[in-house]
Amino acid sequence: MSYVTDEEGAFLVKLARRAVTEYFSSKRVMDPPHDTPPKLYEKRGVFVTIETHPNRELRGCIGFPEPVYPLVEATIRAALASAFEDPRFPPLDRSELSRVVFEVSVLTPPQLIKASKPIEYPSKIKVGVDGLIVERGLFRGLLLPQVAVEYGWDEEEFLTQCCLKALLPPDAWLSPSTKVYKFQAEVFEEEAPEGPIRRRKLG
Repeated sequence: MSYVTDEEGAFLVKLARRAVTEYFSSKRVMDPPHDTPPKLYEKRGVFVTIETHPNRELRGCIGFPEPVYPLVEATIRAALASAFEDPRFPPLDRSELSRVVFEVSVLTPPQLIKASKPIEYPSKIKVGVDGLIVERGLFRGLLLPQVAVEYGWDEEEFLTQCCLKALLPPDAWLSPSTKVYKFQAEVFEEEAPEGPIRRRKLG
């Protein structure tokens, strides 16, 4: 069941690019546009991913796992953070705008996976459907559903990689003190810089 229509998804991807473009000009965080569909004012988790085109190398990816902001506002904030604040990369330069594509992932609220034993976790997640959050104490790592698909991971490897993202040992998911959450995402992406926008099929 889709939460976001194709038109609303395209709106969010264009908004992500526009937020970054306008920031280069004004150094201001833009306000939600007047034509924002009402549904996009509902609070929702979202991630904005920026990749180089055409080789699709990661250039930035930041977002909000929890529904703490209205979706339209969260998309603007995540786009700017992805462009300028991802610690893995230098800030985006204006000259790169014509060489990158934007992707927006709208998330469902994370759900704690319940299992009688941690070894059961792989059977309770599905690659191509679920994203993961691994949490232990102050350590937390998140991987979007499309990441496992892109790298061809199975469920166990997905858990392992999410532990590494959290800066935990690779087998930390087998510890009873580790919490594992899953969520789903609807993903919309530019096919080319400022080009057509499509809904991405993950499974």
